[in-house]
Amino acid sequence: MKLTDPVDAQAIELSLEIAAERGGDLTPAVYMRLFERQPEMEALFWRDTQHTIKGEMLARTFEAIFDFIGKRQFADHLIMTEVVTHAGYDVPPNVFATFFGLVAEVVEEACGPDWTPVMSDAWRRTLADLDQFVIHPDRVTAKVT
Repeated sequence: MKLTDPVDAQAIELSLEIAAERGGDLTPAVYMRLFERQPEMEALFWRDTQHTIKGEMLARTFEAIFDFIGKRQFADHLIMTEVVTHAGYDVPPNVFATFFGLVAEVVEEACGPDWTPVMSDAWRRTLADLDQFVIHPDRVTAKVT
């Protein structure tokens, strides 16, 4: 598995910075979109009345994305492990896989007019790479350093 192109990594980092600056806490928007598209997932969060679990999960997602587009010290293994962990919560891998795409959509909306074709292409390629760890972890080759 090849590492993320530095130009793509820079574009994703910039998009995340802009989104954080403009959109603040993206947790409500990400989970609203998740529950719109996968309504069966909302029931899994019945105890998260303060939204702390959702917020922590999104923070871990951002950490994983930053590592995935960077040195990949842990993200690939974390993602594959979380697929298994979430299956124990009755979250199928295909639903788990949609989460990264939802994050990208919310980031794009938060960036507004500063979202660029370079960002779009970088996210598209990175999401495709991430899918390999979510949907087909058995096909992922050894970590490249």
